[in-house]
Amino acid sequence: MDYALIWAILISVAVFAYVALDGFDLGIALLFPWFKKEEDRDVMMNTVAPVWDGNETWLVLGGGGLLAVFPLAYSVLMPALYMPVIAMLLGLIFRGVAFEYRFKTKRAKGIWDLSFITGSLIAAMSQGIMLGAMLQGIQVTGREYSGGWFDWLTPFTLFCGVAVVIGYMMLGATWLVMKTRGDLQRQSYRAGWYTTILLVACIAFVSLYLPYVDMFIAERWFTYPASVGLWALPILLVVMTIGLLRSLHRKQEGRPYLWGLGMFLLAYTGFAVSIFPYLVPRSITLWEAAAPDNSLKFLLVGAVFLLPMIFAYTGYTYWVFRGKVDPDSGYHD
Repeated sequence: MDYALIWAILISVAVFAYVALDGFDLGIALLFPWFKKEEDRDVMMNTVAPVWDGNETWLVLGGGGLLAVFPLAYSVLMPALYMPVIAMLLGLIFRGVAFEYRFKTKRAKGIWDLSFITGSLIAAMSQGIMLGAMLQGIQVTGREYSGGWFDWLTPFTLFCGVAVVIGYMMLGATWLVMKTRGDLQRQSYRAGWYTTILLVACIAFVSLYLPYVDMFIAERWFTYPASVGLWALPILLVVMTIGLLRSLHRKQEGRPYLWGLGMFLLAYTGFAVSIFPYLVPRSITLWEAAAPDNSLKFLLVGAVFLLPMIFAYTGYTYWVFRGKVDPDSGYHD
């Protein structure tokens, strides 16, 4: 049994669960500047107040799993990405504090709105920068990171950061479509439309740029016969985009968010296909980075019990707080 591959799949699931769940509540904060009314902002925060901290469980699971299961990859990636990782964590802290303090004050509400927006922007940008840094490649000599302190900072990684910000805004807008009513919902439909168009443009640029500058990715996507199956991904992405835009145009409520998640899943699959079998692109494969099989088997026993529990309480939380948010009542009341 290939325990390293099993664990790579499990960690990939945890990372995607984080992106899918925490992405929309980061996106709601990023939409704040376009929603000026205080009562609208109250409702926006109340749509995610019961679930935002549970969503971050998946980030802990993904990061902790990488350390425990692929220690070599962790020891290389962390020095390469120290600054964006620290920035992301600080951003998440400021955002988390804003969730609790904003509802406890009147005079300083603007300060905590700014903390909510800024913390979420830094966290989302940092995640996109880390994604871009992995796609552009990380310099490794032997079994150690050999690049510089700012190798992660390039025009391409900044572009990926902006793309992730736009993608999270799209998820946030479609979440608000599902959870709100009235003028707030109407504005969310418009925000969902514009951010979808921008996100598709970003995905198209990255899809064209990477094969042009990276021969490994070009061979992966354009070498027959493997390319025949892989080209199903961009075709499906077009289908998802059309479905999302149509559902927004028809003023459907639940479907836009599901179509948006489908777009993220396809983009995430494209990223995984582009770097497989490497955990540190073009340097360290997942098998080279893996801990001994005995350790992987021991940890897998725990995961068999832990993962269903996390899925269960996450699903139960969303079930309990399903439906529209009442503007006259809130999670913190």
